[in-house]
Amino acid sequence: MEQKIHQGKNVKRFREMLNIKQEALAYDLGNDWNQKKISMLEQKDVIEDNLLKQISAVLKIPVEAFQNFDEEQAINIISNTFGDNACVGNPNSSFNFNPIEELKKLHEEKIALYERMLKEKDEMMVRLEKLIGK
Repeated sequence: MEQKIHQGKNVKRFREMLNIKQEALAYDLGNDWNQKKISMLEQKDVIEDNLLKQISAVLKIPVEAFQNFDEEQAINIISNTFGDNACVGNPNSSFNFNPIEELKKLHEEKIALYERMLKEKDEMMVRLEKLIGK
């Protein structure tokens, strides 16, 4: 089966979710990196494992997220879960849940993740300020 997962797009997707600019990621990856190299990296289907590990450490996102996240697959899961056949009240439905409650739960999980990421960012800023202060 052909690989549909685009690791470069996943790096870009997670970087943007964290509101980190290409320049900032380049700076965190070291001297031989710049914005243009990050832009080129984000166009690559496959990224070398050791580089993915570095990016994973910088963004605090598991390597597996870059390797396995497939937007099309995520959309399919959502549409299959909340599509016509999954609606409460549909006699053919194999699900017995309230889609609104499920969406709320997903939303709350996203908020919790976002808050955790913000907390980690704040902690990192404090560490950076201490480093700069020394």
